Amino acid sequence: MANKAQIGWERRLEDGSKLEVYVVHTGGQYRFFARAKRYDEWQPVKEAPLEDWLELLDAVRRRITRRKLMPDDEERLLRAIKERFPEAEV
Repeated sequence: MANKAQIGWERRLEDGSKLEVYVVHTGGQYRFFARAKRYDEWQPVKEAPLEDWLELLDAVRRRITRRKLMPDDEERLLRAIKERFPEAEV
């Protein structure tokens, strides 16, 4: 994950299995990718769940405090989340 515009994490599914997720921010859009195992190919995620968006927001906030991202990156991400999930409390 050498690229600044690339953020990744792991999350657990309902059945207990792990899913690796990473997001690339290019051209003002957030593109999500996921894979089940380390050597599987990354598959694009068409509609990422709110859980992934909130994990991305947390990661962006942590990078802002370390001065790796700008505060306006958080504002853009918040707008994108509210646009996709208007009922979400962010």
